[in-house]
Order: sequence, then C-alpha cells, then structure tokens
Amino acid sequence: MRPLLLLAPLALLIACSPQPAADAVVTVTDPWCRPAAAGVGAVGCYVALQASANDRLVAVSSPAAGRGEIHTMSMDDGIMRMRQLPEGLALPAGEPVALRPGAEHLMLIGPTAALDEGGEVSLTLTFESAPAQTVSAQIRSAPHGMAH
Repeated sequence: MRPLLLLAPLALLIACSPQPAADAVVTVTDPWCRPAAAGVGAVGCYVALQASANDRLVAVSSPAAGRGEIHTMSMDDGIMRMRQLPEGLALPAGEPVALRPGAEHLMLIGPTAALDEGGEVSLTLTFESAPAQTVSAQIRSAPHGMAH
C-alpha cells in the first residue's frame, strides 16, 4: 500500500503538466531564407503561419546554423532596430501571421556553410501547443523593395 501512496504525487504531477493539444495544428506555408555567403554572422528567414487554436512559435532551429532566433524589427527615432523575441511569437487562432522582411522574422545565427540561391535549408519550428514541424525553406532573394 505504501508504494502506491508514493506514486500518487507523481501521477498528479504528470496529469497537471501542460501537454501539447492533440488537435492543435499550425499550417506553415512559403518558408524561405535569404542567400548568404560562407562566414556571414546571420541570415533572415521568413514563413507564413496560421494556427487552428491560440498558440505560440517558441523556437526555430536548423542543422545549417549554430542556433535560430525569433526576431522583430521596429523604428526607433528613425533607426531600424532588431530585437529577439525570447518569449516567441503569438499565433492567434485562425489569423494568418506573416514573418517577412522588415517585421517579425527568423534569424539563423552562425550559418555553417554558404546558403546559395536556388538551394534549400531545413528549418524546425517549435510551437507551444502544436507539434513541431520541420520544413524545407527555399533560398531566394527578397522581392524588390523588401529590405531586411
């Protein structure tokens, strides 16, 4: 009887732990990254996301870089500033969220090799509730007028 009492707190902890929602889905479309020469410090990547339920993009990783980060850009006193979003990016249910040049975007820090136009790079997107997804992002130049 005593061993069963010792397992009760563990069972309660497991039951109360946040679990990924089985029905949470994030649709990922048009993933792409900018080309980058070998040795550059970072490269921007972009994607469109739409969550079926309130969720959050909490991490990005790639075997092609030392680490990935989620960033935003803003204008402060006429100066474009970029900052990391350590808490990730909110994905409101049913609303498209476009990560694009000059706004929220992904950064691959310390690319391990050149990212040549026309190639592809693997990105793993981790969400708070929905299952992580690994996508293949095209390497292409930004459309004219879309500066980073």
